[in-house]
Amino acid sequence: QVQLVESGGGSVEAGGSLRLSCAASGSVYDRTRFMAWFRQAPGKEREGVAAIHVAGGKYYGDFVKGRFGISKDDDKKTVYLFLNTLKAEDTAIYYCAAERFQTAGLEPLDQRRYDYWGQGTQVTVSS
Repeated sequence: QVQLVESGGGSVEAGGSLRLSCAASGSVYDRTRFMAWFRQAPGKEREGVAAIHVAGGKYYGDFVKGRFGISKDDDKKTVYLFLNTLKAEDTAIYYCAAERFQTAGLEPLDQRRYDYWGQGTQVTVSS
């Protein structure tokens, strides 16, 4: 069954904003410590954008530089990624991910931490 469902992607002009949502099934959301957003641009490796811990701690990729924000709604079992001041280089497929097994020794934005992945949502920024 589908565990993570992303939505909110689309096309926007440079400088614009989008809000991405990741709705998780209860069996995933209630058991995970970390949920995160990754992105993959054409021809590039997937990179970590932001992660959030069950207790609320937030972690961001170095390139974010204050432009993006991650938050969660425990009642809705949903994680959000707020994309602001978008640039053409932010164009990518954005993926939601959730940890299944508690993994020690890995950074919050290390892909190896994550076992569940959504199908991705496309973000296209035109300059």
